[in-house]
Amino acid sequence: MTEHTVEKIGGTSMLRHEELLTNVLIGDRQGAALYNRAFVVSAYGGITDKLLEHKKTGEAGVYALFASTDSEWAWGDALTEVGRAMQAINRQVLDDTGDRRAADDFVRERVEGVRSCLIDLSRLCSFGQFRVSEHLMTVREMVSSLGEAHSALVTALLLRHHGVNARFIDLTGWRDDTQPSLDERIQEALRDVDFSTEMPIIPGYAQCREALVKCHDRGYTEVTFARVAALSGAREAIIHKEFHLCSADPKSVGLDKVRVIGRTNYDVADQLSNMGMEAIHPRAAKGLRQAGIPLRVRNAFRPQDEGTLILDERGAPEPRVDMIAGLRGIFSLQFFEQDMVGVKGHDAAILESLQRHKMRIVTKTCNANTITHFLDGSMKALKRVERDLAERFPAAEVEIARVSIISVIGRNLTAPGLTLRALSALDEADIAPLGMQDLTRRVDLQFVIDDKDHEPAIRALHAALVESSESTIGEVLTEEPQVLRDAA
Repeated sequence: MTEHTVEKIGGTSMLRHEELLTNVLIGDRQGAALYNRAFVVSAYGGITDKLLEHKKTGEAGVYALFASTDSEWAWGDALTEVGRAMQAINRQVLDDTGDRRAADDFVRERVEGVRSCLIDLSRLCSFGQFRVSEHLMTVREMVSSLGEAHSALVTALLLRHHGVNARFIDLTGWRDDTQPSLDERIQEALRDVDFSTEMPIIPGYAQCREALVKCHDRGYTEVTFARVAALSGAREAIIHKEFHLCSADPKSVGLDKVRVIGRTNYDVADQLSNMGMEAIHPRAAKGLRQAGIPLRVRNAFRPQDEGTLILDERGAPEPRVDMIAGLRGIFSLQFFEQDMVGVKGHDAAILESLQRHKMRIVTKTCNANTITHFLDGSMKALKRVERDLAERFPAAEVEIARVSIISVIGRNLTAPGLTLRALSALDEADIAPLGMQDLTRRVDLQFVIDDKDHEPAIRALHAALVESSESTIGEVLTEEPQVLRDAA
């Protein structure tokens, strides 16, 4: 284990470059204190949406337009627009004329290189023996790489202008005809890096045999980050976010009521990911945990706060609720078959259909003749699952409903009466749970509720289990509302 840290900065934070310089990248550090830090950066906010598709609205980007059979050459115009957006960021971030010219040339080379590749692929696939669909994942990988490569280069140029010996480490495999593994790609790129005298700036995308985008979709940046930390033997991995890791969403319960979590474990981080509130991608967490590297989640714009330390440890010294998290707008798929008792194969068939139609399982319950899955995905895909099950099990009854799941999460939820207190809080808020799960590992307590009760349920549970239980909260960094107001 060395003395350096590996730190990740997200895309939205990247746009606030002046604050990043002040709070994270440089701050009041001078000389040797600037180094022993490597940064893995995401694409600037909005760029990956333009390159692939908008993460929330689904609006088509370059890749989605290219993949669409009726888009013709619309992807070319979208790619041109991406280049303009990147050059606009160059003008916004870089004051030095020479730096801007270098960044613009970099964008032009990469964008036109991708354009040439896609034109050649389109021509090749105009012959009947070749199919565009067979190459789409490779296209998605190549297009994805543009955003992270651009942000890493611009960040390195910005830091050099401020007197930092920053070094752009390109993992994107541009004009490289080799096919190394992810570990080989990273190890070769870092082979001659001296962390004590230079600051590596690393794109979050790495071209490799494993195909990061195929395996992890848009979580690839954190996977790269975790492998860089593990392979370089980092002392600590740090993720800089725009907010603190808190006991609940401040927008739901109020800035003056949330508690900042000072310390937790990877088990809690996994439960948060399952609720759609990722502190870190589960695959990335696995790599850090196996390498014995602690993870710290910090507010990039509150450098005086130590953030949340996530360790590979089981339990907590005292019973404690870390967070109340919720996932709304999910579907319950209830499968009832009267003759299921003692018969094998029903569960496997349901799982096979869910996997084929790419429905994410949040949780599930079962009894003698009923299996209920709570799913995150589209109604269109769910209807296909329903048709599959109706064809295979014509005697079964399948019911679909839209619900929310609220999860009480903590390292140690063994406090006597915790479940009763939670149920009482919901009852006092006039919320009737549709279901409940309290598993023996005691790291999360889940309630299925009507979707309209999502926000009231979070407020009620937080008030009962966090706000009124300060003696069991454990490590609390601060209760000062201003800390969270700044992060909101």
